[in-house]
Amino acid sequence: MAGIGVQLMMVRDKIAADGMRPVLQRVADLGYTCVEVSQVPTDAANIAALDAARHDLGLDVAALSVGLKKGPTTTGDALDSDFAKVVEDCHRLDCRYLRIGMMPFDAMVSKDAVVRFAEDAEDAARRLAEHGITLAYHNHHVDFAKHDGETLFDIVRRTSPSLHFEIDVHWVQRGGRNPVDVLAEFAGIVELVHLKDYRVATLPPSGLELLQAGDFAGFMQAFTGLVQFAEVGAGTIDFARVVPQALASGAEYLLVEQDDLYGRDAYDCLADSRAHLRTLGY
Repeated sequence: MAGIGVQLMMVRDKIAADGMRPVLQRVADLGYTCVEVSQVPTDAANIAALDAARHDLGLDVAALSVGLKKGPTTTGDALDSDFAKVVEDCHRLDCRYLRIGMMPFDAMVSKDAVVRFAEDAEDAARRLAEHGITLAYHNHHVDFAKHDGETLFDIVRRTSPSLHFEIDVHWVQRGGRNPVDVLAEFAGIVELVHLKDYRVATLPPSGLELLQAGDFAGFMQAFTGLVQFAEVGAGTIDFARVVPQALASGAEYLLVEQDDLYGRDAYDCLADSRAHLRTLGY
């Protein structure tokens, strides 16, 4: 059975306020068995706390996050400047996966730019493989946009055959694809999967006020922007089909993530997601 874990970006504010160890304790108490590290400093203190949690709490470190190069979308370590540290952190934490959370925005704008990013990713994946580390790329909805009839996702996969993938089922659905189908297509190279639901909210009163005031453009922006991130089981994604396909495709870690909590406490959201997965038998 794959580990069921937490993407630590959900609790980054709690880590900043309370420290890594108390947060990891709460995560373990909620029934999670692993964590993925993103948008949290990988300084000496946090790495030490993660290492201790492996032994004391039984929490695996599923993956660390990394950028190919330092830049405005790189929130932590980058392979062009921190390669040795990243490898050392992975080995200390017995962590076999690094993940790129998003390609730089300037890499999305043309086919040639996507190819250059994928070529750099291929070089990095091969270099990391020499150290027993697999590099994975995490998708967003934009990866299903097309250049010359080919999606960004397909360009990356074709150009970087050594790269593996972290499929985020919410962003797949937001990109117009069925998460079950995409997980099947990436069988054998998708050890990391983000479980995040896709919820369509109701129109808020402020949207109707825009319409009544004659601001039709503003109303349409509100009306077409009703998609939300949601706790697992609180939206429209069929996780009773998604999770079995993820496992059949080789997922080793199923990681709960929610980009926006809409005012709820992160622990409450995580508790709801874990409870729904239990109802499915996981």
